[in-house]
Amino acid sequence: MKIPSLLLRFPRYFSRRTCLTNFHFTSRADFPCIESLTPVHPYRTKWICSSNSLRRELCQQAAPDQQIEGLSDKEQRLVDRLYSGLIQGHRACLAEAITLVESTQSRKKKIAQVLLQKVLSYHREQEKLNQGKPLAFRVGLSGPPGAGKSTFIECFGKMLTERKYKVSVLAVDPSSSTSGGSLLGDKTRMTELSRDMNAYIRPSPTRGTLGGVTRTTNEAILLCEGGGYDVVLVETVGVGQSEFAVADMVDMFILLLPPAGGDELQGIKRGIIEMADLVAINKADGDLIVPARRIQAEYVSAMKLLRKRSKVWRPKVMRISAKTGEGISDMWDKMTEFRDLMLTSGELIAKRRKQRKVWMWNLIQENMLEHFRSHLAVKDKIPLLEEKVLSGVLSPGLAADLLLKAFKDGL
Repeated sequence: MKIPSLLLRFPRYFSRRTCLTNFHFTSRADFPCIESLTPVHPYRTKWICSSNSLRRELCQQAAPDQQIEGLSDKEQRLVDRLYSGLIQGHRACLAEAITLVESTQSRKKKIAQVLLQKVLSYHREQEKLNQGKPLAFRVGLSGPPGAGKSTFIECFGKMLTERKYKVSVLAVDPSSSTSGGSLLGDKTRMTELSRDMNAYIRPSPTRGTLGGVTRTTNEAILLCEGGGYDVVLVETVGVGQSEFAVADMVDMFILLLPPAGGDELQGIKRGIIEMADLVAINKADGDLIVPARRIQAEYVSAMKLLRKRSKVWRPKVMRISAKTGEGISDMWDKMTEFRDLMLTSGELIAKRRKQRKVWMWNLIQENMLEHFRSHLAVKDKIPLLEEKVLSGVLSPGLAADLLLKAFKDGL
């Protein structure tokens, strides 16, 4: 059916004059839907025609062409080169793209958003070809320092690459609060995996970001999926009870614990424990087998006291040894079981949608703080009020109220 004949059939519902190309029809129950309409102007319009009534849903989103218009020829060539290399699976282009995304320079941040928008469009197309199923399995790995996270990833990643999976590891290292530097030493512990052509390891500093991850980890995950990686592992810094921001960007959150990790009371503390989909007791070998069995039993009883977060999955507690490889294959079986159950129930798709909303607001909060500090109405007052707080003349609460009032009046 041509657009003119459609307009003749429903003349009173199509009042907006729009030039449309690249359209097709799909039938659902009792209404046809024109899904991929591309107007000439830089917005996309979606028309839905119902048998009872016609309603138009206007989906306005910035077109990639409109965003690229603000870039120079050199910047456009950079975006095109990184995008084409990324989707072809070139690791060098993936590394350069993540570096671009991690940059704090305003111009590079703009270029990175253009690249991410192109990768996101490609990602949506690939998911449609995959019957709406996610392309990659996102796994978050956390635990206290010394739990053996890097050793586990080395053993686990090699097992996956031997099974013809492509594995990406985003290892987050803490930045020093005094010097601002970061060791970025996780890659040196994964010597075998770092030489594997089906694996990619990327260490990144936190730069003071709370929650055990960087502000760009979520975007780096998207780039890794665009590069064709089947499993994306996000290793966070050694965390405490409340630092579990990684749980808001992955499909499955795994907590790795050493055998001597406290008693049952530690297990029922709210926070990171109740966010875990799988608890793995590492280093269950040699003299530590007996303590590992005891801590497993204690955590199994502790997990029963936690509120159930999923209708189809109950968190499991396992014993593994990254040193000997014992239990690693069984752990992957549990992980695939989790993924299949969550996919079948629809909880995985709903979880990913919710995560996108959470990270949108997280980035808004972070950028608002930067905007607040640099705003003309408060920029000069901050040092004065800080000095008064330090000297004890003003309370921190009153100083904050004065700054917020100045910011509000200056808008």
